[in-house]
Amino acid sequence: MPFASKQMQSVASQQLSKADTIKLRNKHIGQACQLFYRSDPLKIVRGQGQYMFDEEGTRYLDCINNVAHVGHCHPEVVRAGALQMATISTNNRFLHDELVQCARTLAGKMPAPLSVCFFVNSGSEANDLALRLARNYTKRLDVITLDHAYHGHLQSVMEISPYKFNQPGGEQKPEYVHVAPCPDIYGGQFKDKLHPNTDLGALYAQPIADICERQQAKGQGVAAFIAESLQSCGGQILPPAGYFQAAYNAVHRAGGLCIADEVQVGFGRVGSHYWAFETQGVVPDIVSVAKPMGNGHPVGAVVTTPEIAQAFYETGVAYFNTYGGNPVSCAIANAVMRIIDEEGLQQNARQLGEYLLRECSQLKQQFECIGDVRGIGLFVGIELVSDREARTPDTKAANWVVNRMKQLHKVLVSSDGPNNNVIKLKPPMCFNHENADAFLLAFRECLTTLTQDQLQQSAAAAATAAAAATAAVITNGVNASAADTLANKTKMFERQDRLIKSV
Repeated sequence: MPFASKQMQSVASQQLSKADTIKLRNKHIGQACQLFYRSDPLKIVRGQGQYMFDEEGTRYLDCINNVAHVGHCHPEVVRAGALQMATISTNNRFLHDELVQCARTLAGKMPAPLSVCFFVNSGSEANDLALRLARNYTKRLDVITLDHAYHGHLQSVMEISPYKFNQPGGEQKPEYVHVAPCPDIYGGQFKDKLHPNTDLGALYAQPIADICERQQAKGQGVAAFIAESLQSCGGQILPPAGYFQAAYNAVHRAGGLCIADEVQVGFGRVGSHYWAFETQGVVPDIVSVAKPMGNGHPVGAVVTTPEIAQAFYETGVAYFNTYGGNPVSCAIANAVMRIIDEEGLQQNARQLGEYLLRECSQLKQQFECIGDVRGIGLFVGIELVSDREARTPDTKAANWVVNRMKQLHKVLVSSDGPNNNVIKLKPPMCFNHENADAFLLAFRECLTTLTQDQLQQSAAAAATAAAAATAAVITNGVNASAADTLANKTKMFERQDRLIKSV
């Protein structure tokens, strides 16, 4: 039910100026809440599909938003939420159909035996509950996480998020949290070029097995291994083949459970599968989902096995979440999952992702500043480097590209990774071929300009160096000539002195 134009105009007429919005934000919003494009922030007032609009009506192509999964303000999602909100919104201690239908659909998308759902409001809540389930079931505390991982902002999940606690000012990692290397074969601990003809999946999984063995030797074991199926904040990382299979086997041998964090990449984004963990041929014990599930509405869930859910029930402590599983959230989630199927968005992600990866790989052949292109579906990373052979991250170039894409081309991208040099693409799933070409054209222009600027800077530096060398030669020549003149004059004075003395 798109709102009437009169309603839209009414909302627009009540807007503050951008300057007033910034002033109020600076006064009342904590400074730790950071903005995109901080030097020139965007004031976004409207969204539609894969586009966002600022207060002046400027349209931006959104390549950032994996939250607006089926497109900003999708009319079916808006209709489902508004209709249910106009009917009733209460908690899940009352029976209602939207909850059980949402659970049935969500469980139906999962491999067996994942079939029991708990509903929450966010990815942070989902991962917090996943940890509770694992620790309750195993009666252990220790958790294995991956370097550069991010699992949310609650205290329990900040503890297992090196992306946060390794930052200056971050809290110290607890002893019961163990960090294994991020399975990044391009820039990580085990690089593909240094380990040719090696099973990199097994190589990266070995540190996890080592942690498990050390824990068992101490008689402690592990409660869980938690990992994003594809790391996003870590730099759009695709684990090598066989990695999760080997890691899961090691954790299960140690009596632990395996948690797949699908908060960023679930619901068909990878194209080939509905869930990213399926690309590795594994079945987790617990799966956490959120962000795209509500298309911008706060809703999430934890899906697990009947056995793990039963152990949680047997504690005797009821699980109640005031808003988790409310009828409005579930109606919206149901609409999102229905739209993904009806509009063929998973298939679109596969086809468009293949096109983007192919075209970006061609750009890599033309521009030395592209070190790596990786991705699957509508989850793509382009790593910028200053030295391709050494794989030296170019943070400055990535920041420059992000800002130029926004300012000149009205295309919104972001950068991330441990060195903030990976350009990330994770757009709404309604992203189309025309949008992909618009991104590629803008990105090519940025790389061309960047390369030209770098060449000019190199030429200027070379010219400066050459001028300095020439000046040094000239200076040395002048100094030598002056020295010769002085020596000659000294000899002349000495001869004159001898003549005077002889007279």
